[in-house]
Amino acid sequence: MIKDIIRLMRPQQWLKNLFVFLPLFFDRHIMDAEYIWPSVVAFVAFCFAASGVYCFNDIYDVEADRLHPKKCTRPIASGAISVAQGYMINMLCWVISAGVILMDIFVLHNCTYLWVIILSYVVMNLAYSTKLKYIPILDVFIIAIGFVLRVYAGGVNAHIYISTWIVLMTFLLALFLAFAKRRDDVVEWEATGNTRRKGIERYNTAFMNQALTIVATLTMVCYIMYTISDSVIERVGSEYLYLTSIFVLAGIIRYLQITIVDIKSGSPTKILLKDRFIQLCIAGWLIAFAIILYV
Repeated sequence: MIKDIIRLMRPQQWLKNLFVFLPLFFDRHIMDAEYIWPSVVAFVAFCFAASGVYCFNDIYDVEADRLHPKKCTRPIASGAISVAQGYMINMLCWVISAGVILMDIFVLHNCTYLWVIILSYVVMNLAYSTKLKYIPILDVFIIAIGFVLRVYAGGVNAHIYISTWIVLMTFLLALFLAFAKRRDDVVEWEATGNTRRKGIERYNTAFMNQALTIVATLTMVCYIMYTISDSVIERVGSEYLYLTSIFVLAGIIRYLQITIVDIKSGSPTKILLKDRFIQLCIAGWLIAFAIILYV
């Protein structure tokens, strides 16, 4: 039962919430406890808020999931956890998230708008789960906005300025990953004719390939412009940020290969956890950026 509850909460998806720490990293406060703890609070609150959303989504989609070759093994779809128990776990996750935010306000005396951001995320995803995910193009944009909210949660709670560059790059990267994930659904639909996701017929692989190319290009151009921006160079104190572009370019191209050639982009989290090439790109980027920023 405990194992099924953990599966329902999808803790592996908490990797997405690491975007909360981006403002901390880019603003060179990764070693400052006074900034780290508010970011950790935002991370924990976001994790349980997101888990509550996953629970609700599995409850709402239970009938469709039972017909899906992979999703039928999910705890609620398989019957390992009842719908009533799912609602209890769903509410418990949101109560824990709210409790963490209240502790942040009344115990740590950190009065920010973290609760507004997380509430907006929950409401937006409830609308997504029930209606908006069936509207083509809007569905992937909502996913990308969710990542931007994570960045704002970390920046706002740690009282760190959030630059336009971070917002743009986060949005574009998340949009790229969302299109790649949706492409897997399109490939399955074109191969089997199974339209479990409403609105998927408004996509096709040609469109998805062009969308991926456009967004990948914009992401790369945006990142390069960030690294050579005069204001960024002045703030960072180094003109060598552009060297980190090689890791970003390699990572994006590798992800395109996984998406278009291997057709295995259904879960970005699984790719990040398993693909050694992308892990090396991320590690290389982090090390190079850390050396430039902190050393």
